[in-house]
Amino acid sequence: MDKRKIKQLEAKLQGQRDLLLGMVERTEDYGREANRDISQDPADQASNSYTKELLFSQSTNERNILRLIEEALDRITEGSYGECVNCGQDIQAKRLEALPWARYCIKCQELQEQGSLVEEEV
Repeated sequence: MDKRKIKQLEAKLQGQRDLLLGMVERTEDYGREANRDISQDPADQASNSYTKELLFSQSTNERNILRLIEEALDRITEGSYGECVNCGQDIQAKRLEALPWARYCIKCQELQEQGSLVEEEV
């Protein structure tokens, strides 16, 4: 992959990181605000609890993607971006366009989703 394309993907990763950081921060702020109103009736409390659980779930997903983005930015710095972290083969450019934080080539991603890929702890 050429340097110009990597720079474009790096900018895309940084933009996505900034967007997710803002979303996670707003979710945390909303959760703190929801806890302050203790005079709610039971129906409001149940609704509030459900909303907080939904936001927590979304926040967890956002944090996972954020972690993958940070790892991808680290691989750019190290010079290993675009290589599968499992087998070392090149990740297809179209895959990186769609998911610039992709860690695996298609073959290894399928193995990972099937539970057949054993990742080494770093």
